[in-house]
Amino acid sequence: MWEIEAVAAVRGFIETGGDVLLVIAFVTATMWTLILERLWYFRFGHREATDKTQAFWNARADHSSWSAHKIRDLLISRVELKLNDSLAFIRTLVAVCPMLGLLGTVTGMIEVFDVMATGGGNTRGMAAGVSKATLPTMAGMVAAISGMLFSTQLDQYAESESANVQDKLDIEHESAGE
Repeated sequence: MWEIEAVAAVRGFIETGGDVLLVIAFVTATMWTLILERLWYFRFGHREATDKTQAFWNARADHSSWSAHKIRDLLISRVELKLNDSLAFIRTLVAVCPMLGLLGTVTGMIEVFDVMATGGGNTRGMAAGVSKATLPTMAGMVAAISGMLFSTQLDQYAESESANVQDKLDIEHESAGE
């Protein structure tokens, strides 16, 4: 029974806030899917990739030549690419959320002005327009703030893990006498 009430509450919220809320919900769901995927990768997939990279590097006999340094750079670059996968898209979706909220504000205010133009005495029509102006703004900001908090943490984690991988891949410097 509570499922029916929850669906009715969501439907009422979307009707009150307008169609822009559906777009914000889609963008937010996409953003959170990518955030959860990154968290999953950092928790499980990154360890495996780092272990394989380190094992490949440790299996090499040469760690000091120019070509060895370039191979090390390549290995680090591959790990960094995997770490940073989807982070730019997540940041883009975070930035889009407030803009979609602003779009909802504009469409809601247009509705208010339409009611006022057709005979400004309809207070219910104006209230509905104000709701359609404020709810998408709130939803866009909530989505952006939650996404921003996690995307910042993901960026910091990717940066620190990249530094850890660089530290794990030891290099030997050739001595000047050789």
